[in-house]
Amino acid sequence: MSVSLFDQFASPVFMGIPLLALALTLPWVLFPTPSARWLSNRLLTLQGWFINRFTQQILMPLNLGGHKWALILTSLMVFLITLNILGLLPYTFTPTTQLSLNLGLAVPLWLATVLIGLRNQPTAALGHLLPEGTPVPLIPILIIIETISLFIRPLALGVRLTANLTAGHLLMQLTSTAAFVMLSMMPAVAALTTILLLMLTLLEVAVAMIQAYVFVLLLSLYLQDNT
Repeated sequence: MSVSLFDQFASPVFMGIPLLALALTLPWVLFPTPSARWLSNRLLTLQGWFINRFTQQILMPLNLGGHKWALILTSLMVFLITLNILGLLPYTFTPTTQLSLNLGLAVPLWLATVLIGLRNQPTAALGHLLPEGTPVPLIPILIIIETISLFIRPLALGVRLTANLTAGHLLMQLTSTAAFVMLSMMPAVAALTTILLLMLTLLEVAVAMIQAYVFVLLLSLYLQDNT
């Protein structure tokens, strides 16, 4: 039976039980629980510093109404970073390579920002569909275009995260396979390919963190437009 490169992105099943739920639950177990003590260990201090810096960076352009989203945006950021990085380990499964999961995160959060805008400031929210000073003959066309672009936002969020992680995993798979095949025939080329694979792995770690940050940053920008 021939095996496709894309089989590594299939949701694993063990004894008829999908392991996607386990892969989604595992990251929360890895993080230490903050304590009420005045002094904590270095890991808790580093975790608290990272969360504070990220929350400050994300909420800086938002008004006070958007600060209510601090907990969900920070939790989503930590969750996505952990899933993306854990997926780079050998013999692991990356849930964020599944478009269904990414759209399941993007669509409800995007819809929440739109509903908040329609509830709090309906005139301004609907005003985004028509730029000021538009000629009268172009009004119907621009409204249709802006509406389509509004509904494409969650799709772009999910597809961007899925495509970047999938492309990186495929490239690492191809590079490692090439290094293994050329090991017996051309050891020097295999060694160079292995060095390239290590550099690519470091790049994918950066991509995993950046894509999680971009996902949450775009959500905060959508929230900023509606608050």
